[in-house]
Amino acid sequence: MNALKVLRYFPLLVIVLLGPSIAFGAAVRIKDLVEYDGVRGNDLVGYGLVVGLNGTGDGLRNAPFTEEALANLLERLGINVAGEQFRPKNVAAVLVTANLPAFARAGGQIDVTVSAIGDSKSLRGGTLIMTPLSAADGNIYAVAQGSLIAGGISASGEAAEVVRGVPTSAVIPAGARVEREVDFVLSDMREMRIALRNPDFTTAVRIEQAINNSFGKRIARMMDSGTVQLDIDRSGAPSPAHLISMLENIEVITAQKARVVVDQRSGTIVLGDDVRISRVAISQGNLTLRVKEAPLVVQPNPFSRSGEAIVVPRSEVDIEEEPGIGLALVDDAVSLPEVIEGLNALGVSPQDMIDILKAIKAAGALHAEFIVQ
Repeated sequence: MNALKVLRYFPLLVIVLLGPSIAFGAAVRIKDLVEYDGVRGNDLVGYGLVVGLNGTGDGLRNAPFTEEALANLLERLGINVAGEQFRPKNVAAVLVTANLPAFARAGGQIDVTVSAIGDSKSLRGGTLIMTPLSAADGNIYAVAQGSLIAGGISASGEAAEVVRGVPTSAVIPAGARVEREVDFVLSDMREMRIALRNPDFTTAVRIEQAINNSFGKRIARMMDSGTVQLDIDRSGAPSPAHLISMLENIEVITAQKARVVVDQRSGTIVLGDDVRISRVAISQGNLTLRVKEAPLVVQPNPFSRSGEAIVVPRSEVDIEEEPGIGLALVDDAVSLPEVIEGLNALGVSPQDMIDILKAIKAAGALHAEFIVQ
């Protein structure tokens, strides 16, 4: 089949053709391809209370943990509420999450995200009370407090409710202060590993060669498809930080696997120029079957004493075959992007396009990793 060079766009179909100058075979800086050993963030989490809500807090009968946390907070402040019945509607229990970046120092500030865990309807206008944030090791690394910024909004009446966005989630920019530093000293490292975000043997070898050529000596050694090890002492750099700054702007030509990514919900197809297909024949068409029931009631003759009404079934069956793609031969010389362009020119619907790609993959003719989302 000679693929037509006409590309049409349909309402629910977006096709992205990644050429070699864009994604495959492009020169990319090492800093955009790898992560450095030990240079990483740490996730933090904490449980806290948000106060000052305008009647949109937790219903304490449905969220007893909110009442217990509020009572504990008041007791720490010197107010004894044991045995008291209080039902405030301006308090909500929340989980606070944050990311402690690499090399964060005590006294620094980080952003936090606040999410309701009870039946609160909105966190707009609330204030987070001092909440310790701990990491996976159980130690407290930051303390969060401040006024919330919620992007959603909700309004309700007697018989209707309108919700825009997510009013039960909010953020506090620079809302947490770092109280404890991660015990990691970069300058003590004598060897360092760099990890590829997308492991690939060819790309790892090219990173090794580019670093060695840049320094004029063998300081990099590929361990596997996702790891390259650096000898810091042999590099002659004053420190590991200086070494990272020298090598992260070195450009490397990447090599990635051929992939076809399909998003069935939006009708998006993303593929690379190096995707190839073998010789295959394609035939596609839509078959529609319609069955209509129209029962007929037969009445007895007038003045008949023994007659009775009978329902006679009557069905109408119709088969309609819509025009589709006839049997077409795709040669080895045609790349998959050219086939997609040809199918677009023939007016194939997004769902049919995805089904055709699935069938080509099932036939073993599509030589690429096929990812369906």
